[in-house]
Amino acid sequence: MSETRKPISRRSARPIRFEPERSEWQPWLENLDDGVPKASAVADVQEPSATEPRTGLTGRATAGLLALSIIFGAAGGAGATYFVLGGAQGNGDIVTQIRQTLTSEQSAIVNVAERVSPAIVTLEVTAVAGESVGSGVIYSADGWIVTNRHVVEDATSITVNLKDGRDFIGTIYGIDTLTDLAIVKVEATDLSAATLGRSRDIQVGQTAIAMGSPLGVYTNSVTAGIISALGRQITTESGRLDGLLQTDAAINPGNSGGALVDSSGAVIGINTAISNEGAGIGFAIPIDIARPIMEQALAGVPLSRPWIGIRYASLDRRSAAQNNLPVFQGAWLSPGTEPAVVPGSPAEAAGFADGDIVVKVEGVAIDELHPLQDLLVQYSPGTTIVLDVLRGESVIQLSVTLGTRPNQ
Repeated sequence: MSETRKPISRRSARPIRFEPERSEWQPWLENLDDGVPKASAVADVQEPSATEPRTGLTGRATAGLLALSIIFGAAGGAGATYFVLGGAQGNGDIVTQIRQTLTSEQSAIVNVAERVSPAIVTLEVTAVAGESVGSGVIYSADGWIVTNRHVVEDATSITVNLKDGRDFIGTIYGIDTLTDLAIVKVEATDLSAATLGRSRDIQVGQTAIAMGSPLGVYTNSVTAGIISALGRQITTESGRLDGLLQTDAAINPGNSGGALVDSSGAVIGINTAISNEGAGIGFAIPIDIARPIMEQALAGVPLSRPWIGIRYASLDRRSAAQNNLPVFQGAWLSPGTEPAVVPGSPAEAAGFADGDIVVKVEGVAIDELHPLQDLLVQYSPGTTIVLDVLRGESVIQLSVTLGTRPNQ
């Protein structure tokens, strides 16, 4: 259950800036106290005409460049361009195009850093246990900031440092214990706010740019890499966190609460943890999971999370075979010592029954990367959603109005 402090009086809040929807989108385990993308980019190389010579060197050089780009990142690819293609003669067009592609990638990151960095803040936190530093993201020009719960929890004072040198006193609006997120408010207007993207269709391998204040010393730092994996689950001192984005963009203590951004400059995640057992393993909370509490803060309501009131098991091939179930993906309302449908819950009111298998939420299929809880947490209590349910041999649709997650 989310914990919310007394709402803050404020001026009329400006809406969150969302990235436009696209018809086709190419899509912690230690808490933090608080370059250039590694996704290989293939140049749009034109096929030589019949009158243009083909050389084995060009083909081998291009393949070598792409391999080195994947292994060493774009910086390695740039070096490969120099050493592998630098001596190629008679192939100026291809060499130029590859060099232009690498330059374009670097320019994209430069542009993203320039555009987004004013919305990234450093949080100096004083608590009973001592002082720490973390990061945050301004998502509304009227001073609304999203960060990590473990950055600001138990704070007695918070100073918010902007990139332009201004400092503000921050107040905790609310804390979301479910996902290690928190909302901080400063009394200011006309601030630079980040644009929020969509994380539901992120693909492994796409560019990821981490922005924040590592170690609390190197403020306004930018690192780049790729999305390494989706749907990660880790256990931290704060508890278990699900559905995380994994990235190899360098993240360090102090980056907590900062932004993970895509190549268009849209925030796709909130950096939250790193692995202490290896390098290049960082985690971020997808922005789609953070979005509901960000909107709740703008609306001036207490932070809360949705609840439908079911007990279920997430299916895989093994569990489906053991129980003779017709599908191996979904949330099975398996009968046990307690009823699968909680009495008096939204699920009971919607007509759910023991043995049902929830297979979709608002048209999105439940699978390993999209478990039921991660799909539900993207909605606020009071929202009515449609779930596709396999009952016997038929799929039915049930509309359920989400309740508020109880304390236990």
